[in-house]
Amino acid sequence: MDRKKIYLVRHGQTDFNLQGVVQGSGIDAPINATGRAQAQAFFDAYSDVEFDQIYHTGLIRTKQSIQAFIDRGTPTRALTELNEISWGDYEGTPMTPEEGEYYQHMLHQWQQGNLDYAIAGGESPNTVAKRMKRGIDIILNGPGKTILVCMHGRAMRIFLSLILNYNLKYMDQFGHSNLCLYLLDQLEDGSFSIKKFNDQNHLKDLRQPSE
Repeated sequence: MDRKKIYLVRHGQTDFNLQGVVQGSGIDAPINATGRAQAQAFFDAYSDVEFDQIYHTGLIRTKQSIQAFIDRGTPTRALTELNEISWGDYEGTPMTPEEGEYYQHMLHQWQQGNLDYAIAGGESPNTVAKRMKRGIDIILNGPGKTILVCMHGRAMRIFLSLILNYNLKYMDQFGHSNLCLYLLDQLEDGSFSIKKFNDQNHLKDLRQPSE
């Protein structure tokens, strides 16, 4: 098996991100103008990297975020196993104070190790992890050494926990923002180390002076 170098990015901004609306796996929203600018900035910063293989989820916002790399003819595969967690009944709705309180309760359950706890109608971390493991196996046993993967925020946290052998109750330590980068290097023993953590340097020219 080839040792992998994985460039793991979150998708660019969508209007739902901007409006504070829950997306999850059930909302197939495209990236907006800011998301397209983020995608271009990422491409400009990493266009010299020769990716052997690209993966995105089954949702359009991840494919759009790395389309410039796909357009170069790099082999690309959609992996629905990497899709965002389902937020069930809360998908497509603004985060009200009451829903925010419920969301914090859910996060607390997960942080206490209750990883079978799911939001109403949605998936639990353990449910997502089962399919995520299948996606990771496909990537690790697939072609190429230098890999680009575009995912979603919560799914990325679960992906990183699994590939780095962390207990899922600690997944919130893996912060993320739209079009951030995690760079992972595979070591001789098959484990991975993080070379870049929630890196946003490629987006610095897009930030407002107050940020």
